[in-house]
Amino acid sequence: MRLATFDVGGGPQLGLLQDGIMYDLTASGSPALASMLDLIDAGDAGLALARDAVATAPKHDASSVRFLAPLPQPRQIRDASSFPRHIANAPNGMHRLAAVLAGEADPGYQEGTVNEVYYKQPIFYITNRFSVFGHEADVIWPRYSQYMDYELEVAAVIGKGGRNIGKADALDHVFGYTIFNDFSARDEQLREMAGWLGPAKGKSFDGGNVFGPVIVTRDEIPDPHKLRTIARINGRVVTDTTTEPIMHGFDDMIAFISRDETLHPGEIIGSGTVNDGCGLERFEFLEDGDVVELEVEGIGILRNRVYRNKNL
Repeated sequence: MRLATFDVGGGPQLGLLQDGIMYDLTASGSPALASMLDLIDAGDAGLALARDAVATAPKHDASSVRFLAPLPQPRQIRDASSFPRHIANAPNGMHRLAAVLAGEADPGYQEGTVNEVYYKQPIFYITNRFSVFGHEADVIWPRYSQYMDYELEVAAVIGKGGRNIGKADALDHVFGYTIFNDFSARDEQLREMAGWLGPAKGKSFDGGNVFGPVIVTRDEIPDPHKLRTIARINGRVVTDTTTEPIMHGFDDMIAFISRDETLHPGEIIGSGTVNDGCGLERFEFLEDGDVVELEVEGIGILRNRVYRNKNL
């Protein structure tokens, strides 16, 4: 199933998208279909209700609805760093940015290496679960940043909680998958990462986490680690790669995160930026008004326009 949260003027509704038609599941009146989070909490019984509700659900042409983030307020957002070429080359981009900000000449591209810790375990940070936008939303760049960037990721939505989950069972805890654009204020990120506590205002600003357009249930994505991923800026392809080089898959991440820590339904785990999946690696940043499209095989296209300080 392709599940969405949408609005046609009356507030957020849970929908099922099929063949260009959005079926309003919330209209059934079932508490399990009141929202995406309610559906996730209802488990397999909720999915069965969703399938049955389609028969009598009000229909909308998908082009006429406003897509919201499929899970507007996740219970948690964790974002990993799992793709080797991105891990190796992003620091070079930061080195180049530091030089430019200091008024020095761009030192140019230099091949990087992967720190040993990335091979040993999944590396992730926790970001602001309230700063979530959806498909076609305008992202207003924070006033404190001049260097805008996109990041192309796949995200797993947790459907079944647990603690000390084994790797072999981990993907059974996934509800579905969506696209994640982890927008980044690179100049602010550069400054704060010197504090050794991970990203904060470089990632956490209104609209910094964009998900969508839908959550595709787990049964439709047999292997999330073998998906083609594409990014376009104003229609120009800037990233075309796959998720196959991932160093620690979602099964590894779920097993690692749940070590002596309870994982809850409705949490989101980002795969990390795919190889060549951001402008920093090319030292090419977004401009005011750019349209960013992220496409992931089996899920769809997530589209946003970015503005610099619009309406601020």
